[in-house]
Amino acid sequence: MSIAVAANETAACPKTMEYGPCGGVEFDGTCEVAAHRCVFLDVPTVRWHGVASTAAAGQSDPVPAARVSAGATAMRELITTRAIVVADFPARALDAASIAECGALLAGSVDAVLAGDAGSARVQFPPAYRASLIQATGVAVWTGFTCRDRNRVAMEGELAALAHVGVSAVHCVTGDHTKTGQRPDATPVFDLDSTEAASLAKAAGHLVSVGEAPATPPVGRRPARLLEKMRAGAEVCFVNHAGGVAPVAEFVDRAQQLAATMQLGATMQFIPCVPIVVDRESAELLRSFTTLVLPPGYLDRILDASDPFTEGIAAAVELSQQFLAIDGVVGVNLSGGTGPGREAWFAEALARIGQEVQA
Repeated sequence: MSIAVAANETAACPKTMEYGPCGGVEFDGTCEVAAHRCVFLDVPTVRWHGVASTAAAGQSDPVPAARVSAGATAMRELITTRAIVVADFPARALDAASIAECGALLAGSVDAVLAGDAGSARVQFPPAYRASLIQATGVAVWTGFTCRDRNRVAMEGELAALAHVGVSAVHCVTGDHTKTGQRPDATPVFDLDSTEAASLAKAAGHLVSVGEAPATPPVGRRPARLLEKMRAGAEVCFVNHAGGVAPVAEFVDRAQQLAATMQLGATMQFIPCVPIVVDRESAELLRSFTTLVLPPGYLDRILDASDPFTEGIAAAVELSQQFLAIDGVVGVNLSGGTGPGREAWFAEALARIGQEVQA
């Protein structure tokens, strides 16, 4: 199928994706924000062919050469020495005091924090400014970078700022649609998608990660889609909650075999997401994640315990160690959050888990 034909068939995507589908496809194949079937399920995996642009050739004011992020260099070196622990960053949005408190609690216990973008907090400090606030507490930043809110010009400027700040990595996601979450009044941009953003981030000097959802349709084509992101510039894949160790191991193995068949000349590195549940609020937040699949009995084990906090830490450490035994896995992501007002308490739980995993 030609690129033009595929583009015609996928034009109905609410996120205007070029390289779909996103991770929000429902288990029955329907779109997460529209009544129709995901338009990418019935077309072949879109091969990487670059970022489409209508820019005129030449510029009157040439852009300086990209600045390689110092944090990216350090993180690549660290990954070659040992497994890493990346924790979701639980601080309240637009709250510098909460950012400082959570950063101080996590510094020294995890290798980086994933400062992402939750649907319940659609307004955040700009990524580079937020990263600078976090890094001032002594913890490295693996920054989330969504395509929902910025056109490509704004994205290029933000990526340059993130390289100047020196973040460890940039995690490129297409992003949740504004029809979900708490800001349906905002106009979604989606000028680019995660695959195209990965290409921009790589060119801007970053270590680039992307996400993939092995349990989400089209299950059989998820490894192939991941490798197109790799061709675009991604080096690391965060594996979404897929049901436990066996499904993640199968996905990683399939992706590695396909990469060898395609002779890509590089190896994708994998960081599975570990669900962090230490109370009922954190369990409810995880349940709100799109197309989440948890290990069988995981929530019951924790919530039925006499001390869910202690049991949740033990379960997370155990699952992390099992993930780290998978060939190709270079670290784990402590994934989750809790209710308003409990951010510091949750950061303490993440710090304890990070310490035990690294020990």
